[in-house]
Amino acid sequence: MSEDLDDVLTADGLEDALMGVGRRCGQPTLAVYDVNKVLEILMKRDGMSDVEAVEFFEFNIEGSWVGEGTPIWFYYRHDSQ
Repeated sequence: MSEDLDDVLTADGLEDALMGVGRRCGQPTLAVYDVNKVLEILMKRDGMSDVEAVEFFEFNIEGSWVGEGTPIWFYYRHDSQ
């Protein structure tokens, strides 16, 4: 996978949350991050509460558009069953 990341925009400090890359025909390859792991990193590394981590993530990370190479933030599906 490392060769896939050579030309992909990645998020500094969130390497442990990187799941891999996502591809679509005719579109740039994008880094894909596990949101749950991102939140864990923010809580552990930066001492944030769960609420603070979610707020920080939504506004400063997920809410940042940095062009066509902006990473994908992956949320696991939670079934109500």
